[in-house]
Amino acid sequence: MPRTIDLNSDLGESFGAYTIGSDEAMMPEITSANIACGLHGGDPLVMERTVRLAREHGVGIGAHPGFPDLAGFGRREMRLSLAELRSTVVYQIGALWAFAHAQGAALQHVKGHGALYNMAVNDEAQSRAIAEAVRGVDPGLILVVLHGTVMERVSRETGLRIAREAFADRGYTPAGTLVSRSSPQALITDPDAVARRVVRMVTEGVVEAADGSEIRMTPDTICFHGDTPGAPRLVHAAREALRRAGVDVAPMGRWLK
Repeated sequence: MPRTIDLNSDLGESFGAYTIGSDEAMMPEITSANIACGLHGGDPLVMERTVRLAREHGVGIGAHPGFPDLAGFGRREMRLSLAELRSTVVYQIGALWAFAHAQGAALQHVKGHGALYNMAVNDEAQSRAIAEAVRGVDPGLILVVLHGTVMERVSRETGLRIAREAFADRGYTPAGTLVSRSSPQALITDPDAVARRVVRMVTEGVVEAADGSEIRMTPDTICFHGDTPGAPRLVHAAREALRRAGVDVAPMGRWLK
């Protein structure tokens, strides 16, 4: 199993007068940041500030495109045409790239947000539209995909470098997808439980599903949602547990082949 792992988080999702998540507390603990691009969350000032914060902590910078649904935080399904989907993703990557470029930083990766990500997981056409959008902007970007899904296969076929993702703080169905957020099993907020899960994911290649069954996986990056209650404590506990298990943590762009 891998002895190096990336720890990512969805950040920069505040906008206007609204504060979402704990970016300042999360950034020292993670190795890659998925920064909202202004459509499901974030705004220009927040994007600029979050890129700067990532640079200060040596964290890999990634675009986090979502559906244009600020009121629903990008978690409601939208039926875009494939052309609209590609253009929406290109638009958001470009916005985040500009903020990174203005600060002398490089864009490392792209990871879809919320419903955009979840709808593409097992939809070949949508997965391909997203992958083609990423490749069209920069074929050197890493695309983060849900482990063991159609999204992973299709993204590989486009020739992109991919990072297979697992989730530290979300419940899994026996099929390997995420439990609906409407379920009481959706979120895992106990630091010790999260730490044990993450170590098993990385060192044993296993995660326990909501029904107690085990799912095999080989993750490259582990996600901690910045808006999960107590998120900084979760990632800190996991990082310490990984250190004790002899696993290094580093931004995916430094070691992922």
